[in-house]
Amino acid sequence: MCRVIAIANQKGGVGKTTTCVNLGIGLARAGKKVLLVEADAQGSMAVSLGIEEPDELDVTLVNIMEKVINDEDVEPGEGIIHHEEGIDFIPANIELAGLETSLVNVMSRETILRQYLDSVKGQYEYVIIDCMPSLGMITINALVASDSVLIPVEAAYLPVKGLQQLIKTIGRVHRKLNPGLDIMGILLTKVDRRTNFARDISAQICEVYGEKVHIFGNCIPLSVKAAETTAEGKSIYLHDPRGIVAEGYFFLTQEVLAGEK
Repeated sequence: MCRVIAIANQKGGVGKTTTCVNLGIGLARAGKKVLLVEADAQGSMAVSLGIEEPDELDVTLVNIMEKVINDEDVEPGEGIIHHEEGIDFIPANIELAGLETSLVNVMSRETILRQYLDSVKGQYEYVIIDCMPSLGMITINALVASDSVLIPVEAAYLPVKGLQQLIKTIGRVHRKLNPGLDIMGILLTKVDRRTNFARDISAQICEVYGEKVHIFGNCIPLSVKAAETTAEGKSIYLHDPRGIVAEGYFFLTQEVLAGEK
């Protein structure tokens, strides 16, 4: 069985890509076969995994989805890159923004990504999708293709305020397009443990959403080390293995694995 997880939040800068990369590599370190899929035109995940110029790649998620749209065969392994830390990934670049516009006129446009993932899921135990910071057609594709959604939320006022819209969208996709979709949980990121404000925001999220949505017991602390990993092209486990962020993602990985049992 393969579990497909979308990492989604329409607010940017909340740690989606960092969470996707470090959760994926955390699961690989636990012995799981993992594929990361970048569904974001910014190409941040590709850069985080060592691709210096995503816009110069010959094959990305765009080419794969275009083949599905045109009923063309996708070759085994096409577009999939292997990373030294034990995961496979499919990068994206700015061309994905153009594909989003053209999807409007495509038949079964919400299911294009799911059609592709159904063909490769047998090779993996986890597929993790890094969604773009919007609720457009590519993100809808990711939600339709997924079993569950992990929502990273920065411990600040505005990101929390936008949660309601995202949860409504997930509910709509669940009702109309993907009845198997659920919310895996809300993950608090960039938590400054020294401030009362971060604690107040955490308490507010638990109060408003705690009864309906799982809140991960673990949070990801604020640290400059997490931002540095992007430039390094490797995970927090290699960049700062004994740091608080590596510890945070280790415990998140354990919590995700425990939830599958």
